[in-house]
This record gives sequence, structure tokens and C-alpha cells, in this order.
Amino acid sequence: MSENKANKILFVGSEATPFAATGGLGDVLGSLPAALKRERGENIDIRVVIPMYGSISDDDRINFEKVCEFTVNLSWRQQYCGVYKCERNGVIYYFIDNEFYFKRSSMYGSFDDGERYAFFCKAVLEMMPHIGFFPDILHAHDWQSALSVIYLKRKYRYFEEYSHMKAIYTIHNIEYQGIYGFEILSDIFCLDSWDRYIVEYDGCINLTKGAIVCCDRLTTVSPNYANEIQTEYFSHGLHYIIAMNRDKITGIVNGIDYDNYNPEKDTELKRHFSSDNQIQKNVDKAELQNMFSLPERRDVPVIAMISRLASHKGFDLVKRVLEEIVTCDDVQFVLLGTGERDLEDYFSYMANKYPDRVGVKLAFNKTLAKQIYAGADIFLMPSKSEPCGLAQMIASRYGTVPVVRETGGLYDTIKPYNPEDKTGNGITFKTYNAHDMYDAVRRAIELFKNKRQWKTLRTNAMNTDFSWNSSAIKYLEMYDNL
Repeated sequence: MSENKANKILFVGSEATPFAATGGLGDVLGSLPAALKRERGENIDIRVVIPMYGSISDDDRINFEKVCEFTVNLSWRQQYCGVYKCERNGVIYYFIDNEFYFKRSSMYGSFDDGERYAFFCKAVLEMMPHIGFFPDILHAHDWQSALSVIYLKRKYRYFEEYSHMKAIYTIHNIEYQGIYGFEILSDIFCLDSWDRYIVEYDGCINLTKGAIVCCDRLTTVSPNYANEIQTEYFSHGLHYIIAMNRDKITGIVNGIDYDNYNPEKDTELKRHFSSDNQIQKNVDKAELQNMFSLPERRDVPVIAMISRLASHKGFDLVKRVLEEIVTCDDVQFVLLGTGERDLEDYFSYMANKYPDRVGVKLAFNKTLAKQIYAGADIFLMPSKSEPCGLAQMIASRYGTVPVVRETGGLYDTIKPYNPEDKTGNGITFKTYNAHDMYDAVRRAIELFKNKRQWKTLRTNAMNTDFSWNSSAIKYLEMYDNL
């Protein structure tokens, strides 16, 4: 293998599809490593490590092989650590086993999350001599893995086997930073007093700040988000430290798994279709209308949202004008998601008030999500902030035209349709304003009425390349440069 290329990569993260995932982070760690392997083949060794959660299914566990076990010293604690592995798509996945920390009813939200992921990060570094694998690049993702970067640079790089290792830290969502009080600096995080300045930010321990300072390269999940987090509006307080480290930062947009999201082969759909044969999408639309107890009408555009119900996803804008949309325009609206109670109550109220126009399911259901992507006409994503976003790419893949706000990865992936030269793959609006969003929705509705223009726009969306191919090449270039 070439001496000037990174040949061994270890991804460190708190989740990975299909084993355990709650969102975009899991999708990335489940699909990016395989894309890198496809690109470079036998010339690269890609491995991933995540915790061995209790939620990992027995069907997956039956294929796991126990590699080793050892003791992890975390301050005064001495904790058992088992390491299991399996191989999928040419990528080796490791699972850090400790039932005290990871056999929980949920992956996140425990009172001791700081301790749980400190153990995980320490175990990642400690497992390397046991498995005989010292990567060229340690690529950590989000705050749960931040300590792996900090430990590498502050504790382990003085040992010969670790000395050559480079660290990359990827921010998937800067809102979640790993903030704790200094009373647990040594007791939980196993850091010394001389490490304090590395993690100190705004009077607290900030693990993301520590990883930003320690890493060799800082990445985000879209180029535009890389620029946004350098500003006060988007940074959740970290813009000063990011500005100091701006020379490290790179934005690479996420991709989606084209095997998993494929309207030509998806077993969850009533009918299969493609950009060249879109007519069967109407069957999936009728099926969607039936599932939400809406009138089966081909001539009415179905507007869909699939999202966690949180205000930063733009739902305050939707609340302001949804009634106006469904009463002034001949449309149907469907929503899938759970979240903030007041939003759940509002959409339930709207479904009861307009049962022939609004359908709502307060749930997390991957199968139904795919059926919505396939059956809807317009996909609404008016986020206040969106680091990358996968939903707009998935919707495009299934021929459901995205209407998005120009922020983060939405700006990088969706370009406004121009009827004159027939370019663009969606409808966009810029200002975070309810009536600007409404104007974008109205433009989509008017285009829907023009069947020739709508087919062109839908074809553009379906033919946009959102695969991991180009992004994988950019990651490999970054690894090699390090």
C-alpha cells in the first residue's frame, strides 16, 4: 500500500446503522465507511467502533465474535470491557461491551452520560493493542466521541504506537456539545489539572471545545454549515473557538445509502418507479392517502413533513400559516414525527379540524417514512438550522420535490428551480419568515398544476446525485493530506 496514503481508518461514534441509530449520525457511520471501502478497495482498512447497546437486536448479535476483554481504568474505577466484532460490506465493526453503561432502555438521556461516554472513549484507545490495530486516522463524531480525540492528544500520543495517529473531529450538530461542571474533571473524565485549559469554555467543561482544540482537522457535514458555525447566530456559543481554529475546518456534505433508498427496488412500497418511469408513483400516492384517511385524489398535491417535532425544525413557521395553506389552496398535508408536546397537540388539533386535508401520525416509523417519501408530491423542510439534512435528499430520490429554507446543508443540496432553463431540483426560500415559507409552498403548488414543468422538476430532483461517491473521495483526499 502507498506510503503517502492513509491506509487504516477508525471511525469512533455513538451509533451506526443498522445496529443502533437515532438519526443522521447513525446513517453516516453506517454508510460512509462502506463507501470509502468501495472507493479504495483492498488498499484501505476501514473499521468502526460503537457501544454495545442493549437495543442491538439478537439477529445482529448472533453474528458477533468476541475478540478480547480487559479492564479500563477511569479515574478510580476499574471497569470490565469486552470487545466484539462483525464484518459488513468490507468494514469491520467493533462493539464496546459493558452492560452497566450500555444496557439501558435508551441510548441517550441518562444522568451519567458523561461517565458512559468517557468510558467508551477510554476503551477505544485501550482496545488498540488488544486487537492489534493502530489506525493512521482516528475519526471521531460528535461530543460523545470527543474525549477519544482529547485522550489521544493529551494522554496517549507519548506512546510510540499512538504517536503517528492523526485525529479528525466531525461536528454533526453543534447544539450538542457535552457541557459539564469542573467538579468531574478528574473524577469522571480522568483529566489532570493541566488539561483544564483544553476543555474549559465559558466557565464549564466543554468536550466539543476540547476536541476542536486537539484535533488535526475539524469537519462539518456540509460546506455551508462550516461557514455558519463560525457566526454567533449558529454556533451556540462556540464561534470564538471555531474562529481561532478556522484553518482546520472543512465542510463535506453527507450522502445517502442508494441501496437502502431506491424507489426501483424498495420492498416497502406498493409500486416501484424511477425517473424514467414515474407513473407508478401515483399508486404509492393513493396508498399514502388511504393510510392517512385522506380522499384519494391524484390532482391534489400532497405536502409532507417527516421530522422530530422541535421548534428549530421550522414548525413555528408551519403553525403560523398551515391553516391558511389548507383552506386557501386545494392541498393535502401529512406529518410523521414525535417531539414537543405543544406541537403534537397542535397537529392533532389540525387533523381533527380538517380530516379531509390534514393527516398526522405521531410516531417514529421507518417503513411509513419511506411510504411518505414515495407517495407525497412536496416535501417541506423549513429548518431554522440544518447542519446537513438527509430528508431532503431522500425525498428527492423518491421524486418528492423539496421545499426548503436556504440554510446549512439544505442550501448546499437543493437549488431553486428555474422554469426558463429548467435547472434546479427544488423550491427554496431564504428568510426565516412564515410568509416567505408560504410563498415557496405556493410556488410549488403552482408548478404542480403545470404537469410538464412539474415532471421536469421532479426528474431533476430524482437525478441529482446524493450518493456517497463524491463525498467519499473528498474524505479520502483529506485523510491522505493528513
